[in-house]
Amino acid sequence: MSHGKIREDKTCLNCGHLVEERFCPRCGQENTEPKQPFHYLFTHFIEDFTHYDGQFWKTIKYLLIRPGRLTKEYLAGKRQMYVAPVKLYIFISFITFFLPTLFSSSEEELSDHEKKEQILKEKEQDEKIARFTDSLKHSLQKDQLIKENVSHPETEKEMKTVDPKDRNDPEVGTFGETADGKMSILGATTLKQYDSLSLKSKDKKATFAFLKPYAEKIFHFQEQGLKKDQIFEKFADNIVHTLPKALFVYLPIFAFLLWLFHNKKKWWYFDHGIFTLHYFSFLLLGILIIITVSELTSLLPDNTIFNTFSFSLYSAAIIYMLVYFFVAHHRVYENARSISVVKGILLFIVNLFGLVCMFLILMYVSFMTMH
Repeated sequence: MSHGKIREDKTCLNCGHLVEERFCPRCGQENTEPKQPFHYLFTHFIEDFTHYDGQFWKTIKYLLIRPGRLTKEYLAGKRQMYVAPVKLYIFISFITFFLPTLFSSSEEELSDHEKKEQILKEKEQDEKIARFTDSLKHSLQKDQLIKENVSHPETEKEMKTVDPKDRNDPEVGTFGETADGKMSILGATTLKQYDSLSLKSKDKKATFAFLKPYAEKIFHFQEQGLKKDQIFEKFADNIVHTLPKALFVYLPIFAFLLWLFHNKKKWWYFDHGIFTLHYFSFLLLGILIIITVSELTSLLPDNTIFNTFSFSLYSAAIIYMLVYFFVAHHRVYENARSISVVKGILLFIVNLFGLVCMFLILMYVSFMTMH
């Protein structure tokens, strides 16, 4: 509430309703003089911030350490003291997925000299590894050919005709890597080579057809000069940007599954929606804390004590997130403990399957929308 001067006119400036006291009973606007001193801008901001600040921190406190409390309070009609569920989810979602971009941008703020030095060191190291692996491969191939030369004399002639430039053999398997850091798919490093192998390989037609969209995307990036690590980094960034949308899409599905498992007369779909918003807000807040702690612990020295501490912290956070759902579910829906546990386990299994499917779709969409 501000300390502005009350207007003598009792007609609300916002909606025209009669204002008998300080606030309009229809729209809630304070009936103060519209023209205020300049310092009012700052005092009004501080008043609004401290009001929201108290409301916000109380909401965060209950969300983190009192599973189910916020949902019960909201459904009981006690809503003025807490941040609204939708507003809370949007705010935490924004912060959670905006924070990694800050960390990544801070990592990119190296000087040009440092970047050049780092690139040169990596290049020298890659060249050493490439030379070593090439020499090892060639020596092994030569030994094998010598052994087989008696029964297959034509092999030595074929080996001599191979262009040394083509000795950058990819790793065997679905996804491999060449010595120069390029990615290979089913032994191919270019789209033309991939199509050629697809025509020759009759027993893997379905595999080649399934992987064709991925091959087109990967080879397109390699033509632009990107290597395997850079492609995966770009893919990971795209997932981070797409994840908030995917989680938002899954919200009504999660609420619908809750609706299926509970009394339809006692619990409305709206009630399950509130529980879902609060639980997903908690999960996002947990992810936010894990990201922050991860960035802070990365500054610590790399030794066994700190690594054990980090691992223990992450494990405890993940276990708490799982236990939180069962506790919140039991407190909100007030089933018998055994029934609540059974329903919770079934919901967890069904949602785990749903989330895995959603994540696979997310990976596909993220990969295909990379540019």
